[in-house]
Amino acid sequence: MIIVTGATGQLGRQIVERLLLRVPADRVGVSVRDPEKAQAFADQGVRVRRGSFGEAGSLAHAFEGASQVLVVSVDRMGEEAVRLHRAAIDAAVAAGARRILYTSHMGADALSRFQPCRDHAATEQALSASGVPFTALRNGFHAASAVQFLGHAADSGSLVLPEDGPVSWTAHADLADAAAAVLADEGRFDGPTPPLTSMRALTFAGVAAIATEVTGRPVARVTAPDDRFRDQLVGNGVPAEAADQLLGLFVAARAGEFAAVDPTLAALIGREPTALSAVLRECLSVDGER
Repeated sequence: MIIVTGATGQLGRQIVERLLLRVPADRVGVSVRDPEKAQAFADQGVRVRRGSFGEAGSLAHAFEGASQVLVVSVDRMGEEAVRLHRAAIDAAVAAGARRILYTSHMGADALSRFQPCRDHAATEQALSASGVPFTALRNGFHAASAVQFLGHAADSGSLVLPEDGPVSWTAHADLADAAAAVLADEGRFDGPTPPLTSMRALTFAGVAAIATEVTGRPVARVTAPDDRFRDQLVGNGVPAEAADQLLGLFVAARAGEFAAVDPTLAALIGREPTALSAVLRECLSVDGER
């Protein structure tokens, strides 16, 4: 049985939906913190069990009978994230899984300037040490993050952020398709995959230009000094540590950590990956209708 964790989250849910197009529902199980939120999957014949990375007993039950386990990375950072990932890896090993898969990041590196990428690298090390074959899906930077950074810039006319660098913004739907394809073809990749990215890397100046085109309203890219950006975040109530970690994203981007473009994602999903312009067009049009 293929077990997918985090199946009620934005990425995990889409992975399960696409996996069900490739394998029978009785071969799929999900591990979720709140089974009620996964009722739609249960109605399709998917095995739904409660599982929390912080509760080993729950994972033992959720992973029972697993042939493969896909560990969807948590929305935490630092040692807490790595600890939770290790707990899921240990539970998959104990359950007898033949392969463990993990949603990593294209920038995974112990020396990355961005904390989550260091966390992904540490998790990949734990996978390598587990003794079980693994696949680390090195996903491109989520395009949804570009939408969040864009924020209200379409209304204000200014996208004010620190100096950045090219980023391969990649749609959740494409990454979900790729994960489903790899799960359905067990062993297609052993170890880390090549970067699973869109076909174009863009700076925030490019994002602003797309927003201008999509909305028909000028959006100017304005560069904010690092310290001013950080101080503004803290002034708005963001904890200092979180502000430093967010700033690290821009430092990493301008060092080229997220600039790679690779054809592997297109080959996996059988089509050209979704362009950021399409993601922004959908999101901005939805916002505009509210």
